[in-house]
Amino acid sequence: MKKSTVAFVLMGLCLVPHAAAEQAEPLVSTYSIVARDADTGEIGVAVQSHWFSVGSIVCWAEAGVGAVATQSFVDPSYGPLGLRLMRSGKSPQQALSGLLKADSHPEVRQVAMINACGDVAVHTGNSCIAAAGHQTGDGYSCQANMMEKDTVPAAMAAAYETTKGSLVDRLMAALEAAQAEKGDIRGKQSAAIIVVAGESFGVPWKGRLFDLRVEDHSRPLKELKRLIRIAKAYRHMNRGDEYLAEKKVDLALEAYSRAMEIYPDNPELMFWPATLLAASGRVEESLPLFRKVFARNPNWGELLKRLPAAGQFPDDPALLKRILELLQD
Repeated sequence: MKKSTVAFVLMGLCLVPHAAAEQAEPLVSTYSIVARDADTGEIGVAVQSHWFSVGSIVCWAEAGVGAVATQSFVDPSYGPLGLRLMRSGKSPQQALSGLLKADSHPEVRQVAMINACGDVAVHTGNSCIAAAGHQTGDGYSCQANMMEKDTVPAAMAAAYETTKGSLVDRLMAALEAAQAEKGDIRGKQSAAIIVVAGESFGVPWKGRLFDLRVEDHSRPLKELKRLIRIAKAYRHMNRGDEYLAEKKVDLALEAYSRAMEIYPDNPELMFWPATLLAASGRVEESLPLFRKVFARNPNWGELLKRLPAAGQFPDDPALLKRILELLQD
């Protein structure tokens, strides 16, 4: 199926559609959720489908603005244009209604939008392939098309409402609930999740707390959940770096320790806390970590030798010698 891609320019409060090149539209049967966490203000969108790289066209989000899921016969422009409209002050319903009005084939679209206030709007065209539908609640919308069963949106909504924890965990629970209802009638292939901060940073690439995609996998939700765990670990590492830049060594070490607990399989998450401990005079505490790191890969010892020249470790030959002796263990 083809159509003129929705495009427009903002002129005051008016939407002015104009012609665009004809292009084939991917049929992305899928289930998705857009939501806002009322406690943190975080905004997110998550999706799973039997379609390659579903996250590259379905999921859109911007910190302090909102999130969009565009699916069924996908027109990806609903994502950036919807965010643009919400950024300009339009409500999700105003943004969605304007885009649908400018669309020559709204009957095949399934689109959900949410803004930074938690207002939602959703559209399921009457030509979306069954089972298709949506369910909205306080600060969220769940939508699905080409499902094996028509129970998917309700199951997603129930899981989202009853799951405790952070927004990323609640979004993940909604996806898992959809799959428990058999999900996409064709099976499963890819998944994605984006979570952004509730406040704007002035540029669209900042404030992205989670931005993860599984492009092609036999168990995409399991893989996405694994990536979320790793991303959480690296968020703690990044927080530790921020504390370190502020000379808050104890807080930095606390954040680094949390990262190691979440993702103990990665030696790098042990290496940098070990260097901080050693550089802070807490050498005895650092040695067990260095021992584990070197046992995984002795190249970390070579890297340690290079850090003093870069100003990233004390230029103390005796200290280096003591640590590097662990390579002989």
